[in-house]
Amino acid sequence: MSRRASSYDETDVRIRPGKGSRPRTKQRPTHDNALEAMVVSVDRGRWGCVLGGDPDRRVVAMRARELGRTPVVVGDQVAVVGDLSGRPDTLARIVKVADRTTVLRRTADDTDPYERIVVANADQLLIVTALADPPPRTGFVERALAAAYVGGLTPILCLTKSDLADPAEFTRAFADLDLPIVLAGRGDPLDSVSSMLAGRVTALIGHSGVGKSTLVNRLVPDADRATAEVSGVGKGRHTSTQSVALPLPGPPDKQGWVIDTPGIRSFGLAHVGPDDIIDAFDDLRDAVEDCPRGCTHLGPPADPECALDTLDGHSYRRAMAVRRLLQAVSGHADSEDVPAADPEVP
Repeated sequence: MSRRASSYDETDVRIRPGKGSRPRTKQRPTHDNALEAMVVSVDRGRWGCVLGGDPDRRVVAMRARELGRTPVVVGDQVAVVGDLSGRPDTLARIVKVADRTTVLRRTADDTDPYERIVVANADQLLIVTALADPPPRTGFVERALAAAYVGGLTPILCLTKSDLADPAEFTRAFADLDLPIVLAGRGDPLDSVSSMLAGRVTALIGHSGVGKSTLVNRLVPDADRATAEVSGVGKGRHTSTQSVALPLPGPPDKQGWVIDTPGIRSFGLAHVGPDDIIDAFDDLRDAVEDCPRGCTHLGPPADPECALDTLDGHSYRRAMAVRRLLQAVSGHADSEDVPAADPEVP
């Protein structure tokens, strides 16, 4: 027999045992005792961190629940709490990710809206390119340069396998960008490279098979990065599968780091626009203020009134070199130079 609603009282309310009625607080711990650390590796939901920039003070950490799905990448400056002893089987917690000063991003291709953060807070981008086996491709270098300029990194072009080809012809395309160029073939001394990396955080990027891991092993003798020969089709095999930051030899007060990234065959720039690249050059940024609205700075016939064409001397030559970068970003470059998307690359 059903009861009338008016017959119910407070004794009819059932309360599940063990469940309190106190509302959840919105206050979060301040973590005043957290220590600063740098993320040096990422592996399946665990982050390797060094405390205070000291390579000998390493901990493994998880991401705190309050961070949600906040991305944490190699190079990030974070705050960690918990067990900071670094002993085996101990786990700290990342409770804060500091604002990034620079970011190297890429997309899978030029239409993919999802941006992948490759490295955070790097000072420089060392673009490693072989002069032969596999043959160099200006399109990839141009795209890496665009990503560096937009992300706030200082680019450096590093040429390997210099015993197989003369670098003069390939480097001519970048002569007016004031781009530092270094040789790092097996027979080349690395003094100039080491001096440019000392005391800086430098990300290394390049196609598979260009000798990037070999270069890392020379710069950091105990790195033990895997190397492999180039395949018969002219494409290298992926020997580095995860980004990792490695400390360079040197005094502790001038500690430098190299971040070795996985070899890639594509560098999408869906997140980069023409004005983003122009902004990296003071003289060009001032010049394009006289461009008509909607100018893409690609020049005739698309933009017959582009202000870049009114420059002269070194500024004009640099403007034309930057225009080639813009063409690479916009997809107007030679299709043989611009790598196609490779879905196998993370």
